[in-house]
Amino acid sequence: MEKVYILQGRFINEIDMREHRKMACIGRLVKTGLFGRNNPIGKMISVNGIPFKVVGVFNDKGGDRDVRRIYIPYSTAQIIYSLDNKVGRIPIQTNANLEESLAMEKKVKNLLAKTHDFDPNDPRAIHIWNTIEDFMEFTNLFSMIRKFIWFIGIMTIIAGIVGVSNIMIIIVKERTKEIGIRKAIGASPGSIIGLIMLESVLITSFAGYIGLVVGTFVLEAISKYVPALDYFRNPEVDIQTALIATAVLVISGAVAGLIPAMRAANVKPIEALRDE
Repeated sequence: MEKVYILQGRFINEIDMREHRKMACIGRLVKTGLFGRNNPIGKMISVNGIPFKVVGVFNDKGGDRDVRRIYIPYSTAQIIYSLDNKVGRIPIQTNANLEESLAMEKKVKNLLAKTHDFDPNDPRAIHIWNTIEDFMEFTNLFSMIRKFIWFIGIMTIIAGIVGVSNIMIIIVKERTKEIGIRKAIGASPGSIIGLIMLESVLITSFAGYIGLVVGTFVLEAISKYVPALDYFRNPEVDIQTALIATAVLVISGAVAGLIPAMRAANVKPIEALRDE
């Protein structure tokens, strides 16, 4: 039982099956490769020299390999490829959760057992591969990996905050005289704090975006050397991730610059002007 998501149009339906229509539902990457950004619905494609009309585009979270598929009515394939009535596999699509999917699997097995007169509990009679079980295992695995990555990321951010904070403390120490002059000519403590925190945010954001770009290029390089791994293909950073990264960098920079900024705001002009 496979779970696919229709992005455009529709999937193969009963009318297509009954009337042996030459209809096709293509994967997301097939659509991108053949039509680019154009709408493929209603357009014709050639499958082994046979023209088919595109009626839908689907996506599958299983990986790039799955969205390179093309679905056509099985009844049409029987006629074109002389398959007679031989059936090797019947995919069933459902949007059910784990419990509902397992219940549906049992109903399908009982129905086939009643139709073809075999024991539904006999594992040799029929094999049903319920992909939702594998999907749940992969989901749990990647959930653990995601939590581990979050932990590493948080620790890295904390280390970065400490590092930037130490740098800003040194910068404030070296600019003590400048800060004293600013306060002597009327600069408020708030403006001094804002200046130091702004510099801290700029340093953090600049370094963070360099890391983001380098990480994207590393994934791009990995995808060229390990093309068999679908999850490394087509690395990209969506807008939501970029916005979250920007917010994290700004907050981290502000936190890193807070203590140095408070120290700078407490500098007394007379003592600062005497500093060498």
